[in-house]
Amino acid sequence: MLIRFALALCALLAAPVLAQTPETPEPAADSMVKVALDTSAGRIVLALDKARAPTTTANFLKYVEAGRFNGESFYRAMKFAGGGGLVQAGITSDARKLYPAIEHEPVSKTGIKHVAGTVSMAAFSPGTAKADFFILTADAPSFDANFAAFGHVVEGMEVVKAIHASPTSPTKGEGVMKGQMLDPVVKITKATRLTE
Repeated sequence: MLIRFALALCALLAAPVLAQTPETPEPAADSMVKVALDTSAGRIVLALDKARAPTTTANFLKYVEAGRFNGESFYRAMKFAGGGGLVQAGITSDARKLYPAIEHEPVSKTGIKHVAGTVSMAAFSPGTAKADFFILTADAPSFDANFAAFGHVVEGMEVVKAIHASPTSPTKGEGVMKGQMLDPVVKITKATRLTE
């Protein structure tokens, strides 16, 4: 089941990871929705951009509000050749918890770039994203073509980096994901929408 998101992400490993500057201004505070991910490694707070990525944000919030991320995990830490990488989480316990795939909101439409701290949907290809998501610890401009970024970390980046540095199994995982699977996984104890 985990392999479904591996191919597209791993195909981008060969692409250079370069520093970049967002081309669009930060959105207004009232267009952001905060979500706390309480994990066994600590708390991560995301700010999701409902104005620029409404479909992707609504999909993520649907999982949060239904409690479907509770008890799931961060299960993957991918390392980039130039340093940094990403951590991936999602629903791996029961496929019945998944909602249908959502329409792809490309970076060319949203303007939300794949820079360190960005949260984005994992997918085989545009239009196949369901629940799995990743958080970057380094800039990855090559991801802009195929993945839907929809927010960024506002608290707990040190937790994301600690998850990224966690031990991985040399044998777990299939194909290109072999050696990237966290062992043990980092549990998401609760995902909660925060109110101001």
